[in-house]
Amino acid sequence: MTDVSRLPGAFEHCWQWQIHASCRTADSGLFFHPPGERNPAHDDRDAAAKEVCARCPVREACLEHALRTREPYGVWGGLSAEERAAALRARRRGAPVRRRVAA
Repeated sequence: MTDVSRLPGAFEHCWQWQIHASCRTADSGLFFHPPGERNPAHDDRDAAAKEVCARCPVREACLEHALRTREPYGVWGGLSAEERAAALRARRRGAPVRRRVAA
């Protein structure tokens, strides 16, 4: 029999914030661009996703999760993948993360 006494306990507390996320009731396609989406369509979809993030009660936890896990796609915590990559570069230089979210 396997000894599980040394395994960590449940980690649902790490994910509890997702239950309260505003995006749970939105179409996930709003947060992840389809292949080939460019220019105004891309910008408009990103802006609409960021509007959802702007009023989300768990935006900070979402952004921290995306930065910590190096989430490569979509809008998380009000930042696009490109903005998160820039935030991570800034963090490595010791600068604070800019949390630009549409109001």
